[in-house]
This record gives sequence, structure tokens and C-alpha cells, in this order.
Amino acid sequence: MKAFLTAKYINITLHALIWGMLLLLPYIVSSPENQYSIGPIPGIFFTVAGVIHMGIFYGNAFYLCPRLLNRRYWWMYILAALLLLFVSFQLKYHIMATWFPGLLHNKAAYRFVFGPSVAVLVISLLYRKILDRIYEERRQKEKQAEQLSTELKFLRSQISPHFLFNVLTNMVSLARKKSDQLEPSLIMLSELMRYMLYNTGGAKVPLQKEVAYLDSYIALQQLRFGNDVDIRRELPATASLSNYTIEPMLLIPFVENAFKHGTGVEQPVIRIHLSVQEDVLTFEVENHFDPVQDTSKDDSSGIGLANVKSRLELLYHRHYTLAVKNDGNRFFVHLTLTLI
Repeated sequence: MKAFLTAKYINITLHALIWGMLLLLPYIVSSPENQYSIGPIPGIFFTVAGVIHMGIFYGNAFYLCPRLLNRRYWWMYILAALLLLFVSFQLKYHIMATWFPGLLHNKAAYRFVFGPSVAVLVISLLYRKILDRIYEERRQKEKQAEQLSTELKFLRSQISPHFLFNVLTNMVSLARKKSDQLEPSLIMLSELMRYMLYNTGGAKVPLQKEVAYLDSYIALQQLRFGNDVDIRRELPATASLSNYTIEPMLLIPFVENAFKHGTGVEQPVIRIHLSVQEDVLTFEVENHFDPVQDTSKDDSSGIGLANVKSRLELLYHRHYTLAVKNDGNRFFVHLTLTLI
């Protein structure tokens, strides 16, 4: 809204400056010895005619064009535009006859008297077309922004239920084992839930919070699987990430996917690597999977790669690369992201 008001004031100021210069042009470029004339046109008549031209310009651009220049009333626009020109011609003629009778006998001056009315009408028509195009582009951008916002909210809403379901499943597993790790895992879960509830509604979050969230999630999985799964993680110290922000919960789907498909194989290994160099984040996730067992799994875990790709395209268009490789029993994700 503030940007719109600023643009409006700038537009008004430009119009005032342009018309002010045109109306005062005879008094800027000429001298009183020749009555501030521009060619055969006296300065006073030039200024009065300029006021008439203002009426033509704004009457056509902001009244006739918006109301009549369409497929239904185009013929009425032509008649109205011709009437506007006729009225301006009559006004100029009566002004000449009353105040400047000498101009009536100067036929060469007629093109300088009546010609500008036609030119101003054409210029106002072009101005209206350009203005309509700018408004339409702005409207399309606002519409796209609203659609992107709605789509992004929808994509985010798909994260929380699935993640909560997965973590609660982990808690049930620990409870059945009567594990001593249940209490610390519940504490970690509460921290994760706090992050999800209070940090995923905004546009972006500090990268150090996102990495801490990722680290806690992996820790919960380690509590669940113990030594049954070889989890190799390389995450930077959160203190080194304080200057960066990222879309919330953007990385976790890749990790969820790895634990979903990479824990039901013989000697499972899951590798997770994250680094940041020169404002570029590199994220890699690798896991082995069993193609036979994998076909029987449903799609209820995680939000899926399609969702992540949609969010990346919406928020980091042309600022990311995503490579997903599947060589039969090994799944590898490589993401590079410019932290804009």
C-alpha cells in the first residue's frame, strides 16, 4: 500500500511538472519584446490553449477511453472524440476572435492553433493504453502473488500432520520397548512441535533453527533405531549459520524419505550432509532401499518429492538445483540452494 501511494504521488508530480513546463514555455524561451510569442502564437494564447489541451488529454484518457473504448461502444468513442476535438476547435476560434483577431488572418498559424488538439488526443490515447497495460500487469502480478501464497500455505499444511504421525509412531515404539530414552525423546518432540507451531507460519526462518530442527529429528530416529541403522550425519555448527534464512521445513522431507525407504534393508546406511559456503547451501541425502519391499509401501510418510519441488520452484525459482538419482537400490538427493 505504501509503495502504491508513493508511485501515485510520483505520477502526480511528474504530470504537474510536465504541464507546468508546457504552460510556462513561452515565458521561458521567449521575451516580452515579442509578447513571449512562439512563432506566430502569442504567449498568452499558447498558455490558454495549453489549458484546453489539458482538458483534451485528461478527458480522453480518464473518461472517454475507460468508458467507451471497448468492443461494445467503440463507435460512441469515435463520435465522442470527434466532438471533443470540435469543442476545442470552437473554443480556440472564439478566443482568437475575441482576444487575438490578428491570428484569424494568419492562415499559416492555423496548423499551430488547431493541430496540437489532434496531437494531444492521440498522445492521450497512447497514454491510456500504456496505463492500462501497466495496471493489467500489476493486477496479474498481484493475482499470481495471491495464488502463490495460497498454494504455499497449502503445501505447508501438508507437512505437519504427516510429521506428527511419524514421530508419534516413534514414541509408541520406544514406549513398547520401555526404553529409558522415552523421556529425552519426548522433550525433543516438544521442541520440534514448538518449532512447527511458531516458526513455520512466516516466510522464512533462521537457518540455524532449521538445522537444529533437522538435527533433533535425526536424533529421534537414532533413539528409535539404535544401532540397527547406521546414520551418518554431517551438519555444521548452528552458530556459523546465524546470517542466513531459509524456507521452514524445506529439508526435512528428504530425510523423512530416507528413513521411510532406507531402514527396511539389510545393513541400512543413511548419510546426511549439509554445508554452506559463500551463501550457497549444499544438502545431500543418501540411502539404500529394497525395490521389492518398497513397492508395497504407501505414500503416507512425508510430503513427497513433488511437494518439495513445488515449494522450491515457488520460493527459489532459478536459485536452486535439485538432482535425484536412483540406480536400482541406492537413492541419492543433491540440492544446492542460493540463500537469497
